[in-house]
Amino acid sequence: MLTKREQDIREQVQIVTMDALVPKDHILRLVDEAIDFDFIYDLVEDRYCMDNGRPSLDPVVLIKLPVIQYLCGIRSMRQTIRDVEVNIAYRWFLGLDFNEPVPHFTTFGKNYSRRFKDTDLFEQIFMKILEQCVKAGYVDQKTLFIDGTHVKARANRKKSKNVLVKKTVRHYEAALQEEIARDREAHGKRPLRDKNGPDDPDDSANLKASDEANQSDRKTEPAGEYKEQKTSTSDPESGWFHKGEHKSVFAYSVQCACDRNGWITNYTMGPGNEHDSSAFWELYRRLKEKAPQTIVADAGYKTPAIVRQLILDGITPNLPYTRPHTKDGFFYKKDYVFDEYYDCYICPHDQVLKYSTTNREGYREYKSDPEICQNCPDLKKCTQSKNHTKVVTRHVWADYLEQCEEIRHTIGRKEEYQLRKETIERVFGSAKEYHGMRYTQYVGKARVAMQIGLTLACLNMKKLANLLYRKRMRFGLPSRFILFFHF
Repeated sequence: MLTKREQDIREQVQIVTMDALVPKDHILRLVDEAIDFDFIYDLVEDRYCMDNGRPSLDPVVLIKLPVIQYLCGIRSMRQTIRDVEVNIAYRWFLGLDFNEPVPHFTTFGKNYSRRFKDTDLFEQIFMKILEQCVKAGYVDQKTLFIDGTHVKARANRKKSKNVLVKKTVRHYEAALQEEIARDREAHGKRPLRDKNGPDDPDDSANLKASDEANQSDRKTEPAGEYKEQKTSTSDPESGWFHKGEHKSVFAYSVQCACDRNGWITNYTMGPGNEHDSSAFWELYRRLKEKAPQTIVADAGYKTPAIVRQLILDGITPNLPYTRPHTKDGFFYKKDYVFDEYYDCYICPHDQVLKYSTTNREGYREYKSDPEICQNCPDLKKCTQSKNHTKVVTRHVWADYLEQCEEIRHTIGRKEEYQLRKETIERVFGSAKEYHGMRYTQYVGKARVAMQIGLTLACLNMKKLANLLYRKRMRFGLPSRFILFFHF
Protein backbone atom coordinates (compact mmCIF):
# COMPACT_ATOMS: atom_id res chain seq x y z
CA MET A 1 0.00 0.00 0.00
CA LEU A 2 1.29 3.40 -0.95
CA THR A 3 2.06 5.55 2.08
CA LYS A 4 2.30 9.31 1.91
CA ARG A 5 3.60 11.45 4.73
CA GLU A 6 0.99 14.03 5.59
CA GLN A 7 3.03 16.37 7.72
CA ASP A 8 6.47 17.94 7.43
CA ILE A 9 8.46 17.34 10.61
CA ARG A 10 11.54 19.24 9.51
CA GLU A 11 10.64 22.25 11.64
CA GLN A 12 9.51 20.16 14.60
CA VAL A 13 11.22 20.85 17.92
CA GLN A 14 12.38 17.72 19.74
CA ILE A 15 14.25 17.16 22.97
CA VAL A 16 17.07 14.72 22.24
CA THR A 17 20.70 14.23 23.27
CA MET A 18 23.57 13.90 20.81
CA ASP A 19 24.63 10.72 22.55
CA ALA A 20 21.30 9.10 21.69
CA LEU A 21 21.79 9.89 17.99
CA VAL A 22 25.17 8.13 17.71
CA PRO A 23 24.84 4.34 17.19
CA LYS A 24 26.27 2.20 19.96
CA ASP A 25 28.56 0.37 17.52
CA HIS A 26 29.73 3.43 15.57
CA ILE A 27 33.51 3.29 15.07
CA LEU A 28 34.06 6.74 16.58
CA ARG A 29 32.10 5.79 19.69
CA LEU A 30 34.18 2.62 20.01
CA VAL A 31 37.43 4.57 19.56
CA ASP A 32 36.36 7.15 22.15
CA GLU A 33 35.67 4.36 24.66
CA ALA A 34 38.90 2.49 23.93
CA ILE A 35 41.42 5.35 23.64
CA ASP A 36 42.20 7.97 26.28
CA PHE A 37 43.28 11.10 24.37
CA ASP A 38 44.23 13.10 27.48
CA PHE A 39 47.91 12.31 26.88
CA ILE A 40 47.85 14.90 24.11
CA TYR A 41 47.73 17.72 26.67
CA ASP A 42 51.09 16.65 28.12
CA LEU A 43 52.67 16.33 24.66
CA VAL A 44 51.69 19.85 23.52
CA GLU A 45 51.93 21.72 26.81
CA ASP A 46 55.27 23.33 25.94
CA ARG A 47 53.79 24.60 22.65
CA TYR A 48 51.18 26.80 24.34
CA CYS A 49 51.36 29.77 26.70
CA MET A 50 49.58 28.91 29.96
CA ASP A 51 48.77 32.45 31.20
CA ASN A 52 48.74 34.79 28.21
CA GLY A 53 47.11 35.22 24.80
CA ARG A 54 43.72 34.35 23.38
CA PRO A 55 42.10 31.02 24.31
CA SER A 56 43.13 28.36 21.80
CA LEU A 57 41.20 25.53 20.26
CA ASP A 58 41.34 22.48 22.53
CA PRO A 59 44.47 20.51 21.42
CA VAL A 60 42.56 17.22 21.67
CA VAL A 61 39.88 18.57 19.31
CA LEU A 62 42.66 19.82 17.02
CA ILE A 63 44.28 16.37 16.82
CA LYS A 64 40.94 14.58 16.52
CA LEU A 65 40.21 16.44 13.27
CA PRO A 66 42.89 14.58 11.24
CA VAL A 67 42.05 11.41 13.19
CA ILE A 68 38.52 11.63 11.75
CA GLN A 69 39.98 12.31 8.31
CA TYR A 70 42.31 9.30 8.23
CA LEU A 71 40.08 6.96 10.21
CA CYS A 72 37.18 7.52 7.83
CA GLY A 73 39.28 7.86 4.67
CA ILE A 74 38.23 11.44 3.84
CA ARG A 75 40.32 12.88 1.03
CA SER A 76 41.11 16.33 2.49
CA MET A 77 40.78 18.52 5.57
CA ARG A 78 38.40 20.84 3.73
CA GLN A 79 36.04 17.92 3.08
CA THR A 80 36.49 16.73 6.65
CA ILE A 81 35.24 20.07 8.02
CA ARG A 82 32.26 19.96 5.66
CA ASP A 83 31.38 16.50 6.94
CA VAL A 84 31.77 17.55 10.57
CA GLU A 85 29.20 20.31 10.01
CA VAL A 86 26.48 17.80 9.09
CA ASN A 87 27.58 14.56 10.76
CA ILE A 88 26.30 14.10 14.31
CA ALA A 89 28.80 11.32 15.08
CA TYR A 90 31.73 13.56 14.09
CA ARG A 91 30.42 16.41 16.28
CA TRP A 92 29.91 14.00 19.17
CA PHE A 93 33.47 12.68 18.82
CA LEU A 94 34.89 16.22 18.84
CA GLY A 95 32.69 17.30 21.75
CA LEU A 96 30.85 19.98 19.76
CA ASP A 97 27.15 20.68 20.35
CA PHE A 98 24.52 21.24 17.65
CA ASN A 99 25.08 24.98 17.33
CA GLU A 100 28.80 25.28 18.11
CA PRO A 101 30.76 26.52 15.10
CA VAL A 102 33.15 24.08 13.48
CA PRO A 103 36.84 25.16 13.18
CA HIS A 104 37.94 26.49 9.80
CA PHE A 105 39.63 23.96 7.56
CA THR A 106 42.92 25.91 7.73
CA THR A 107 43.01 25.73 11.53
CA PHE A 108 44.93 22.47 11.69
CA GLY A 109 47.38 23.53 8.97
CA LYS A 110 48.16 26.83 10.68
CA ASN A 111 48.66 25.15 14.04
CA TYR A 112 50.93 22.59 12.41
CA SER A 113 53.09 25.29 10.81
CA ARG A 114 53.29 27.47 13.93
CA ARG A 115 53.40 24.88 16.72
CA PHE A 116 54.08 21.33 15.59
CA LYS A 117 56.43 21.73 12.63
CA ASP A 118 59.90 20.16 13.10
CA THR A 119 58.71 18.22 16.16
CA ASP A 120 58.12 14.53 16.72
CA LEU A 121 54.61 15.11 18.08
CA PHE A 122 52.84 12.73 15.70
CA GLU A 123 55.41 10.03 16.21
CA GLN A 124 54.83 10.39 19.96
CA ILE A 125 51.07 10.15 19.40
CA PHE A 126 51.59 6.90 17.49
CA MET A 127 53.71 5.49 20.32
CA LYS A 128 51.19 6.55 22.99
CA ILE A 129 48.40 4.79 21.10
CA LEU A 130 50.63 1.71 20.80
CA GLU A 131 51.28 1.80 24.56
CA GLN A 132 47.54 1.62 25.19
CA CYS A 133 47.30 -1.37 22.82
CA VAL A 134 50.14 -3.07 24.71
CA LYS A 135 48.47 -2.27 28.02
CA ALA A 136 45.31 -4.01 26.79
CA GLY A 137 47.39 -7.18 26.40
CA TYR A 138 47.09 -7.68 22.65
CA VAL A 139 50.54 -6.85 21.24
CA ASP A 140 53.19 -9.58 21.03
CA GLN A 141 56.52 -8.34 19.66
CA LYS A 142 58.40 -11.65 19.73
CA THR A 143 57.89 -12.13 15.99
CA LEU A 144 57.85 -9.04 13.78
CA PHE A 145 56.91 -8.79 10.10
CA ILE A 146 58.68 -6.08 8.11
CA ASP A 147 57.89 -4.71 4.68
CA GLY A 148 57.86 -1.49 2.70
CA THR A 149 55.32 0.27 0.53
CA HIS A 150 55.14 3.49 -1.45
CA VAL A 151 52.86 6.50 -1.10
CA LYS A 152 52.40 8.57 -4.24
CA ALA A 153 53.71 12.09 -3.71
CA ARG A 154 51.93 15.29 -4.66
CA ALA A 155 54.36 15.93 -7.50
CA ASN A 156 53.91 16.16 -11.24
CA ARG A 157 55.98 13.39 -12.83
CA LYS A 158 56.72 15.68 -15.78
CA LYS A 159 58.19 18.46 -13.65
CA SER A 160 61.67 17.28 -12.73
CA LYS A 161 65.36 17.91 -13.21
CA ASN A 162 68.51 15.85 -12.98
CA VAL A 163 70.87 16.79 -10.16
CA LEU A 164 74.24 15.41 -9.10
CA VAL A 165 74.08 13.92 -5.61
CA LYS A 166 76.57 12.05 -3.48
CA LYS A 167 75.81 8.45 -2.66
CA THR A 168 75.09 7.94 0.99
CA VAL A 169 77.54 5.98 3.09
CA ARG A 170 76.19 2.59 4.00
CA HIS A 171 75.25 1.94 7.61
CA TYR A 172 77.63 -1.00 7.84
CA GLU A 173 80.50 0.53 5.84
CA ALA A 174 83.01 0.64 8.74
CA ALA A 175 82.40 -2.99 9.72
CA LEU A 176 82.63 -4.09 6.10
CA GLN A 177 85.93 -2.31 5.49
CA GLU A 178 87.39 -3.90 8.64
CA GLU A 179 86.27 -7.31 7.43
CA ILE A 180 87.76 -6.67 3.98
CA ALA A 181 91.08 -5.62 5.51
CA ARG A 182 91.20 -8.81 7.64
CA ASP A 183 90.30 -10.97 4.69
CA ARG A 184 92.93 -9.46 2.41
CA GLU A 185 95.56 -9.77 5.13
CA ALA A 186 94.65 -13.44 5.62
CA HIS A 187 95.14 -14.03 1.89
CA GLY A 188 98.44 -12.13 1.78
CA LYS A 189 97.03 -9.13 -0.07
CA ARG A 190 97.98 -5.52 0.38
CA PRO A 191 95.49 -3.10 1.99
CA LEU A 192 93.20 -1.25 -0.38
CA ARG A 193 94.15 2.24 -1.44
CA ASP A 194 91.83 5.11 -0.47
CA LYS A 195 91.14 6.24 -4.02
CA ASN A 196 89.25 5.15 -7.07
CA GLY A 197 90.79 2.73 -9.49
CA PRO A 198 91.97 -0.88 -9.38
CA ASP A 199 92.32 -2.28 -5.88
CA ASP A 200 95.08 -4.68 -6.86
CA PRO A 201 97.09 -5.36 -10.03
CA ASP A 202 95.25 -8.64 -10.53
CA ASP A 203 91.78 -7.21 -9.88
CA SER A 204 89.39 -7.64 -12.77
CA ALA A 205 88.72 -4.46 -14.69
CA ASN A 206 85.13 -5.42 -15.31
CA LEU A 207 82.91 -8.44 -15.45
CA LYS A 208 81.10 -9.49 -18.56
CA ALA A 209 77.38 -9.87 -18.73
CA SER A 210 77.37 -13.60 -18.02
CA ASP A 211 79.58 -13.16 -14.95
CA GLU A 212 77.52 -10.27 -13.61
CA ALA A 213 74.37 -12.34 -13.99
CA ASN A 214 75.77 -14.93 -11.62
CA GLN A 215 76.30 -12.36 -8.87
CA SER A 216 72.69 -12.20 -7.68
CA ASP A 217 73.66 -10.99 -4.21
CA ARG A 218 75.49 -7.84 -5.34
CA LYS A 219 72.82 -5.26 -4.50
CA THR A 220 74.78 -2.20 -3.46
CA GLU A 221 76.95 0.28 -5.32
CA PRO A 222 80.26 1.77 -4.22
CA ALA A 223 79.77 4.38 -1.51
CA GLY A 224 81.28 7.84 -1.63
CA GLU A 225 80.74 8.37 -5.39
CA TYR A 226 78.47 10.82 -7.16
CA LYS A 227 75.49 9.92 -9.27
CA GLU A 228 72.88 11.73 -11.33
CA GLN A 229 69.42 11.55 -9.80
CA LYS A 230 66.01 12.59 -11.06
CA THR A 231 64.47 15.08 -8.64
CA SER A 232 61.01 16.61 -8.55
CA THR A 233 60.73 20.39 -8.71
CA SER A 234 57.33 20.19 -6.96
CA ASP A 235 58.47 18.04 -4.02
CA PRO A 236 62.28 17.68 -3.97
CA GLU A 237 62.15 15.42 -0.89
CA SER A 238 60.24 12.70 -2.74
CA GLY A 239 62.01 10.09 -4.88
CA TRP A 240 61.52 8.74 -8.40
CA PHE A 241 59.98 5.29 -8.04
CA HIS A 242 59.58 2.56 -10.63
CA LYS A 243 58.67 -1.06 -10.00
CA GLY A 244 57.87 -3.70 -12.59
CA GLU A 245 55.00 -2.73 -14.86
CA HIS A 246 53.82 0.07 -12.56
CA LYS A 247 53.85 3.64 -13.80
CA SER A 248 56.93 5.59 -12.73
CA VAL A 249 56.01 8.30 -10.22
CA PHE A 250 57.49 10.42 -7.48
CA ALA A 251 56.72 8.77 -4.16
CA TYR A 252 57.69 8.26 -0.54
CA SER A 253 58.82 4.93 0.88
CA VAL A 254 57.22 3.70 4.12
CA GLN A 255 58.90 0.95 6.14
CA CYS A 256 56.61 -0.70 8.65
CA ALA A 257 56.71 -3.51 11.24
CA CYS A 258 53.81 -5.40 12.79
CA ASP A 259 53.33 -8.47 14.97
CA ARG A 260 51.49 -11.74 14.27
CA ASN A 261 48.12 -10.12 14.89
CA GLY A 262 48.67 -7.09 12.66
CA TRP A 263 49.46 -4.54 15.40
CA ILE A 264 51.77 -1.90 13.92
CA THR A 265 54.76 -1.55 16.24
CA ASN A 266 56.87 1.04 14.42
CA TYR A 267 57.49 2.76 11.09
CA THR A 268 59.92 4.97 9.18
CA MET A 269 59.71 6.81 5.90
CA GLY A 270 62.01 8.24 3.26
CA PRO A 271 62.22 9.05 -0.46
CA GLY A 272 60.69 6.58 -2.89
CA ASN A 273 63.99 5.81 -4.62
CA GLU A 274 65.51 4.30 -1.47
CA HIS A 275 65.86 0.52 -1.58
CA ASP A 276 64.29 -1.54 1.20
CA SER A 277 67.70 -2.88 2.25
CA SER A 278 68.93 0.71 2.81
CA ALA A 279 65.79 1.92 4.58
CA PHE A 280 65.85 -1.12 6.88
CA TRP A 281 68.52 0.17 9.25
CA GLU A 282 66.61 3.08 10.78
CA LEU A 283 63.57 0.89 11.38
CA TYR A 284 65.75 -1.86 12.86
CA ARG A 285 67.38 0.61 15.25
CA ARG A 286 63.94 1.31 16.71
CA LEU A 287 62.80 -2.31 16.74
CA LYS A 288 65.95 -3.58 18.40
CA GLU A 289 64.92 -1.93 21.67
CA LYS A 290 61.93 -4.30 21.86
CA ALA A 291 64.22 -7.38 21.65
CA PRO A 292 62.29 -9.38 19.03
CA GLN A 293 63.14 -13.07 18.65
CA THR A 294 62.32 -13.40 14.92
CA ILE A 295 62.09 -10.97 12.03
CA VAL A 296 60.19 -12.01 8.90
CA ALA A 297 60.78 -10.04 5.71
CA ASP A 298 60.76 -10.46 1.94
CA ALA A 299 63.67 -10.94 -0.46
CA GLY A 300 64.41 -7.21 -0.64
CA TYR A 301 65.98 -7.43 2.83
CA LYS A 302 68.05 -10.52 2.13
CA THR A 303 71.51 -9.00 1.98
CA PRO A 304 74.71 -10.19 3.69
CA ALA A 305 74.87 -7.12 5.94
CA ILE A 306 71.27 -7.38 7.21
CA VAL A 307 71.44 -11.14 7.80
CA ARG A 308 74.77 -10.81 9.61
CA GLN A 309 73.47 -8.06 11.91
CA LEU A 310 70.35 -10.03 12.83
CA ILE A 311 72.28 -13.19 13.63
CA LEU A 312 74.90 -11.32 15.67
CA ASP A 313 72.09 -9.69 17.69
CA GLY A 314 70.54 -13.06 18.43
CA ILE A 315 67.52 -12.50 16.17
CA THR A 316 66.34 -15.28 13.86
CA PRO A 317 65.93 -14.06 10.26
CA ASN A 318 63.13 -15.70 8.28
CA LEU A 319 63.79 -14.67 4.69
CA PRO A 320 62.59 -16.36 1.49
CA TYR A 321 64.36 -18.17 -1.30
CA THR A 322 65.77 -15.85 -3.95
CA ARG A 323 65.95 -17.19 -7.45
CA PRO A 324 69.20 -16.68 -9.40
CA HIS A 325 69.28 -13.90 -11.98
CA THR A 326 71.48 -15.81 -14.42
CA LYS A 327 70.85 -15.23 -18.13
CA ASP A 328 69.31 -18.06 -20.08
CA GLY A 329 71.82 -20.55 -21.43
CA PHE A 330 74.47 -19.99 -18.74
CA PHE A 331 75.46 -22.06 -15.74
CA TYR A 332 73.87 -21.05 -12.43
CA LYS A 333 76.10 -19.95 -9.59
CA LYS A 334 75.04 -23.05 -7.65
CA ASP A 335 76.70 -25.14 -10.39
CA TYR A 336 80.05 -23.86 -9.11
CA VAL A 337 80.77 -25.66 -5.83
CA PHE A 338 82.64 -23.83 -3.10
CA ASP A 339 85.37 -25.78 -1.30
CA GLU A 340 85.71 -24.14 2.09
CA TYR A 341 88.83 -26.10 3.09
CA TYR A 342 90.89 -25.15 0.02
CA ASP A 343 89.11 -21.78 -0.45
CA CYS A 344 88.28 -22.29 -4.11
CA TYR A 345 85.40 -23.00 -6.47
CA ILE A 346 84.98 -26.13 -8.60
CA CYS A 347 83.37 -25.62 -11.99
CA PRO A 348 80.96 -28.13 -13.64
CA HIS A 349 83.96 -29.63 -15.46
CA ASP A 350 85.88 -30.15 -12.19
CA GLN A 351 88.34 -27.35 -12.83
CA VAL A 352 89.51 -25.10 -9.98
CA LEU A 353 88.77 -21.40 -9.75
CA LYS A 354 91.42 -19.99 -7.42
CA TYR A 355 91.16 -16.99 -5.13
CA SER A 356 92.32 -13.78 -6.82
CA THR A 357 91.45 -10.81 -4.62
CA THR A 358 88.86 -9.21 -2.35
CA ASN A 359 87.37 -6.05 -3.85
CA ARG A 360 86.08 -2.90 -2.21
CA GLU A 361 82.52 -4.19 -2.12
CA GLY A 362 83.51 -7.11 0.08
CA TYR A 363 83.42 -9.81 -2.62
CA ARG A 364 86.16 -12.37 -3.00
CA GLU A 365 86.92 -12.99 -6.66
CA TYR A 366 87.74 -16.51 -7.82
CA LYS A 367 89.18 -16.86 -11.33
CA SER A 368 89.65 -19.78 -13.65
CA ASP A 369 92.74 -20.66 -15.70
CA PRO A 370 92.21 -19.23 -19.22
CA GLU A 371 94.55 -21.82 -20.74
CA ILE A 372 92.18 -24.56 -19.63
CA CYS A 373 88.93 -22.68 -20.22
CA GLN A 374 89.62 -21.77 -23.84
CA ASN A 375 89.36 -25.46 -24.81
CA CYS A 376 86.26 -26.16 -22.68
CA PRO A 377 83.25 -27.46 -24.67
CA ASP A 378 80.87 -25.46 -22.42
CA LEU A 379 82.78 -22.20 -22.57
CA LYS A 380 79.78 -20.33 -24.01
CA LYS A 381 77.65 -21.50 -21.08
CA CYS A 382 80.26 -20.28 -18.64
CA THR A 383 81.58 -16.89 -19.73
CA GLN A 384 81.76 -14.43 -22.62
CA SER A 385 85.05 -12.98 -21.41
CA LYS A 386 87.49 -12.24 -24.21
CA ASN A 387 90.39 -13.70 -22.22
CA HIS A 388 88.35 -16.87 -21.44
CA THR A 389 88.48 -16.23 -17.69
CA LYS A 390 85.50 -17.11 -15.53
CA VAL A 391 85.05 -14.99 -12.40
CA VAL A 392 82.85 -16.15 -9.49
CA THR A 393 82.43 -13.93 -6.46
CA ARG A 394 81.61 -14.72 -2.83
CA HIS A 395 80.86 -12.14 -0.18
CA VAL A 396 82.99 -12.10 2.96
CA TRP A 397 79.74 -12.47 4.94
CA ALA A 398 78.35 -15.25 2.74
CA ASP A 399 78.49 -17.68 5.69
CA TYR A 400 75.66 -15.73 7.34
CA LEU A 401 73.53 -16.05 4.21
CA GLU A 402 74.10 -19.81 4.22
CA GLN A 403 73.07 -19.92 7.87
CA CYS A 404 69.93 -17.99 6.93
CA GLU A 405 69.17 -20.60 4.27
CA GLU A 406 69.45 -23.35 6.87
CA ILE A 407 66.97 -21.50 9.08
CA ARG A 408 64.55 -21.22 6.18
CA HIS A 409 64.36 -25.02 5.91
CA THR A 410 63.56 -25.61 9.59
CA ILE A 411 60.10 -26.75 10.64
CA GLY A 412 57.45 -24.03 10.76
CA ARG A 413 59.42 -21.30 8.95
CA LYS A 414 57.50 -21.66 5.69
CA GLU A 415 54.15 -21.34 7.46
CA GLU A 416 55.49 -18.40 9.46
CA TYR A 417 56.61 -16.60 6.29
CA GLN A 418 53.20 -17.15 4.69
CA LEU A 419 51.63 -15.13 7.51
CA ARG A 420 52.97 -11.99 5.80
CA LYS A 421 49.87 -11.79 3.60
CA GLU A 422 47.67 -11.82 6.72
CA THR A 423 49.75 -9.31 8.66
CA ILE A 424 51.98 -6.67 7.09
CA GLU A 425 50.51 -6.93 3.58
CA ARG A 426 46.99 -6.64 4.99
CA VAL A 427 48.06 -3.56 6.97
CA PHE A 428 49.22 -1.82 3.79
CA GLY A 429 46.14 -2.96 1.85
CA SER A 430 43.75 -1.62 4.49
CA ALA A 431 45.66 1.64 4.88
CA LYS A 432 45.56 2.34 1.15
CA GLU A 433 42.05 1.10 0.40
CA TYR A 434 40.15 2.51 3.38
CA HIS A 435 42.32 5.20 4.98
CA GLY A 436 43.71 7.26 2.11
CA MET A 437 47.36 6.19 2.28
CA ARG A 438 47.59 5.41 -1.43
CA TYR A 439 48.63 8.99 -2.08
CA THR A 440 49.27 12.19 -0.14
CA GLN A 441 47.98 15.73 -0.52
CA TYR A 442 50.96 17.14 1.39
CA VAL A 443 54.30 18.40 0.11
CA GLY A 444 57.49 17.68 2.03
CA LYS A 445 58.72 14.77 4.10
CA ALA A 446 57.66 16.23 7.47
CA ARG A 447 54.01 16.73 6.52
CA VAL A 448 53.82 13.33 4.82
CA ALA A 449 55.34 11.74 7.92
CA MET A 450 52.54 13.34 9.94
CA GLN A 451 49.94 11.73 7.67
CA ILE A 452 51.62 8.33 7.76
CA GLY A 453 52.00 8.37 11.55
CA LEU A 454 48.37 9.31 12.20
CA THR A 455 47.07 6.84 9.60
CA LEU A 456 48.98 3.94 11.15
CA ALA A 457 47.87 5.07 14.61
CA CYS A 458 44.26 5.03 13.35
CA LEU A 459 44.70 1.43 12.21
CA ASN A 460 45.79 0.45 15.71
CA MET A 461 42.98 2.49 17.27
CA LYS A 462 40.33 0.88 15.09
CA LYS A 463 41.66 -2.60 15.79
CA LEU A 464 41.76 -2.02 19.56
CA ALA A 465 38.30 -0.44 19.61
CA ASN A 466 36.70 -3.34 17.73
CA LEU A 467 38.38 -6.00 19.87
CA LEU A 468 37.39 -4.33 23.15
CA TYR A 469 33.83 -3.85 21.93
CA ARG A 470 33.50 -7.55 21.03
CA LYS A 471 34.96 -8.57 24.37
CA ARG A 472 32.64 -6.21 26.20
CA MET A 473 29.60 -7.57 24.37
CA ARG A 474 30.76 -11.12 25.06
CA PHE A 475 31.08 -10.66 28.83
CA GLY A 476 28.61 -7.83 29.34
CA LEU A 477 31.17 -5.49 30.95
CA PRO A 478 31.01 -1.67 31.29
CA SER A 479 32.76 0.45 28.68
CA ARG A 480 35.80 1.62 30.67
CA PHE A 481 36.18 -1.49 32.84
CA ILE A 482 37.30 -3.59 29.90
CA LEU A 483 40.52 -1.57 29.53
CA PHE A 484 41.86 -2.88 32.83
CA PHE A 485 40.27 -6.31 32.87
CA HIS A 486 42.45 -9.03 31.35
CA PHE A 487 41.48 -12.64 30.63
